[in-house]
Amino acid sequence: MTKPVVLIAEELSPATIDALGPDFDVRSVDGTDRSALLSALSDAHAVLVRSATRIDAEAIAAAPALKVVARAGVGLDNVDIKASTAAGVMVVNAPTSNIISAAELTVGHILSLARHIPAAHAALQDGKWKRSAYTGTELFEKTVGIIGLGRIGALITARLQGFDMRVIAYDPYVTSARAQQLGVQLVELDELIEQSDFVTIHMPKTPETTGMIGAEQLRRMKPTAYVVNVARGGLIDEDALYEALTSGEIAGAGLDVFTTEPPAEGGSVRRLLDLPNVVVTPHLGASTDEAQEKAGVSVANSVRLALGGDLVPDAVNVAGGAIDPYVRPGIPLVEKLGQIFAALSHSPLTSLDVEVHGELQGYDVSVLKLAALKGLFTNIVSETVSYVNAPLLAEQRGVDVRLLVDDVSDEYRNVITLRGALSDGSQLSVSGTLTGTKQTEKIVGINGYNVELPIEKHHIVMLYTDRPGIVAVYGQKFGEAGINIAGMQIARRAAGGQALSVLTVDSPVSEDLLDEVRSAIAADLFRQIEITES
Repeated sequence: MTKPVVLIAEELSPATIDALGPDFDVRSVDGTDRSALLSALSDAHAVLVRSATRIDAEAIAAAPALKVVARAGVGLDNVDIKASTAAGVMVVNAPTSNIISAAELTVGHILSLARHIPAAHAALQDGKWKRSAYTGTELFEKTVGIIGLGRIGALITARLQGFDMRVIAYDPYVTSARAQQLGVQLVELDELIEQSDFVTIHMPKTPETTGMIGAEQLRRMKPTAYVVNVARGGLIDEDALYEALTSGEIAGAGLDVFTTEPPAEGGSVRRLLDLPNVVVTPHLGASTDEAQEKAGVSVANSVRLALGGDLVPDAVNVAGGAIDPYVRPGIPLVEKLGQIFAALSHSPLTSLDVEVHGELQGYDVSVLKLAALKGLFTNIVSETVSYVNAPLLAEQRGVDVRLLVDDVSDEYRNVITLRGALSDGSQLSVSGTLTGTKQTEKIVGINGYNVELPIEKHHIVMLYTDRPGIVAVYGQKFGEAGINIAGMQIARRAAGGQALSVLTVDSPVSEDLLDEVRSAIAADLFRQIEITES
């Protein structure tokens, strides 16, 4: 029997090859040699890459037997997930391989800033004995503010508590019970910025978090404070950071990530690198031997599962495994419902019911629970979310999760509802279904309001007091700003009561315009939702 072909396109640890075992025909190719790569892919069933090999639509088309693309690391910028999904090719990565390395690098930046280690090292190498110039500060009893208390944030907390530092955190999706378990005080972002001696950010990069530390936040910081970013380039406004560092608004910064990598000569990022109060590293968050080995072994195990027809927990585009064809189309729908639920939440989630109603009752739908959690956390944690770590993320945040299944669905063949309790005592529900021969993904309910609208990339959800002319008010304001409303559904329970509007728009809406519309219609709920494709 012919063994499946596994193509190694970049240098990986020997442990990766060992983890694959003897059941595969393992071949190697230089993934940066385009013609050699395309030729080698012709009979490959799996390909393992790191960051240098580009697996795009052309590469997918050149690999008719390909079943899985495995990225030995966290990022997936070099893999065309959409083209892979269209071709039925699974994409896997190693979402937890670098979390310890990233946490330790963050602590390293904090220590380097506190004790001026890089500058002192460079001066001594230059023959200068400048002890007085590099007087530092102790971490003992200082306050560190962690923005984003996910897995990396929790690891940093444990390490800095060993220095007897006070740890405060801002994370709108973490409950006070989880923070108390970690020994962390939850505060609002402005309070964190004002109180901290060191600020470190560990958030995903989304339209809402891009530039979340900007000129206003930097002005609020202590002049003796330091800011660190080892998460994603662009979370800190780099132009505002440059001004704050050169004007003395803050003492210094530690940066491992940038909006442009590598920083271009003469670019706005480049000038940050030349400042004496900045410690920089070239995106080394995952660059340890241990992290690289963990990543390689992790994806090798995923390849074994994928080619063996088993469920692959680290799949980022399809769940894999023995999932009934009738259930499989519901996976991306439920992931999107999870994203919508998270965007509509106004306080941390404490419990979640994933309710499956209708004909799906007769099938194994456990994967839909995983899909709901994956969607829920996709845009609210800094690490890549997969089917394996999503339940752990829920457990870490103290979220109780249940899967409830019955055959009752009056209007649709199947309806899936995410219903959750929030920490402020309120409840939130979002429902969706698949309709027609094309299995169109639709929102069909929000908090008991019945709507039916295809799920698109950009939505706006508004809840307000029902009154004549209100649609004209927000329609005019969006129109004047060049925002096209491509679809709309309005629902209400009684005339003159509250009404829910769900809009589909062609492009993102600025925060200033959202504030203007929210004020004009006196909205009780107003959210912009951007769906991230898996």
